[in-house]
Amino acid sequence: MTTATPKLSRSTDGAGLIILLGALIGFGPLSIDMYLPAFPAIGESLRATAGEVERTLAAFFAGLAVGQLFAGPVSDRFGRTKPLYVGLALYVLGSIGCATAPSAEFLAACRFVQALGGSVGMVTARAVVRDLHSGAAAARMMSRLVLVMGLAPILAPLLGGWVLRAAGWRAIFGSHAVIGLIALGAAIAILPETAPPRSGVTKPFQAMWSITKAPDFLGPALAAALAQAGMFAYIGGSPFVFITLHGVKPEHFGWFFGANAAGLVAVSQLNHWLLARSSPERVLKQAVRIAALAGLALVTVASTGFGGLWGIALSLFVFVSSLGAIAPNATALAMEQHAKQAGIASAVLGALQFMLAAGASAMVSASHDGTARPMALGVAIAALLALGALSLAKRAPAH
Repeated sequence: MTTATPKLSRSTDGAGLIILLGALIGFGPLSIDMYLPAFPAIGESLRATAGEVERTLAAFFAGLAVGQLFAGPVSDRFGRTKPLYVGLALYVLGSIGCATAPSAEFLAACRFVQALGGSVGMVTARAVVRDLHSGAAAARMMSRLVLVMGLAPILAPLLGGWVLRAAGWRAIFGSHAVIGLIALGAAIAILPETAPPRSGVTKPFQAMWSITKAPDFLGPALAAALAQAGMFAYIGGSPFVFITLHGVKPEHFGWFFGANAAGLVAVSQLNHWLLARSSPERVLKQAVRIAALAGLALVTVASTGFGGLWGIALSLFVFVSSLGAIAPNATALAMEQHAKQAGIASAVLGALQFMLAAGASAMVSASHDGTARPMALGVAIAALLALGALSLAKRAPAH
């Protein structure tokens, strides 16, 4: 299936555009992972408790979820580029506010603003892919974006730790402002307008509800969101499991984290190759099955102790790597039938992902029992539910 696209004055397949769109999707992980090593320093500087500092992360999750719900309809109504410029400017302002925050409460408020701005970029990137491509071509382009966005969880903790040691925690948010400005300049220079303004876009929240109920959207969207929820269960629980439970030195933990992210990137490129030989539906189904098996293996290791640290590390590596095939295919399939409302579909998809991700992270934290089981169960349940979600797509009515 192909869809008509507007006349474009700039390249739609160059490396610059791929890097920009991948970076826009990576704003969330970058803004989260970069400041995690600074939690103790932030608490000490602002005289805040650990819970108050953790609430700044919750505020960011909330901003990403809420922001995407508004950014999608706006981008369908006014086009992709102008809302993106406003969003990136808001991200920069929020970052400056974070860098100058006098209290944890003010920091949380600015993190919310920062997330609102960053969410526009995430919505825009997915919508632009759907504007330009459909079917396997869209999934292949998403795989190329994962190659770029996958660098965020690899580099962000290392970069954040380096900036923290060199200049303190406030400089981390200063670097966010600089990154936002660079992205804004690149968007103005590189990004074409792929969806001109449309006056007929009305009742956006009614459209969101309609899209959410569509099985052709709901099945793959839930699969993508639940897979990401499993990812955040891993992110939230792995520092305790690796460092406290298994004695991995903090400076070595980043290598485990980076190896998993590298596996995700590698599989995203394998996915690009597979799509030349198979359909996105088939590749997605096999990838979710692998994720579910990895989750079950993780629960077995966490419950029995069999395999120890390396059993946990290997199970997590397989699970996280599988997301390199789940995310691009599920995203492309969810948005396939919604070209005229790509911004709204992207918004619902993104908001769903971060709401479930925040819930999974909170579940792991609340069920903490001094073992690896809460993290393992969070990953496994999310993967198994993602497998079940794909059955919704099977029951989609014919179009």
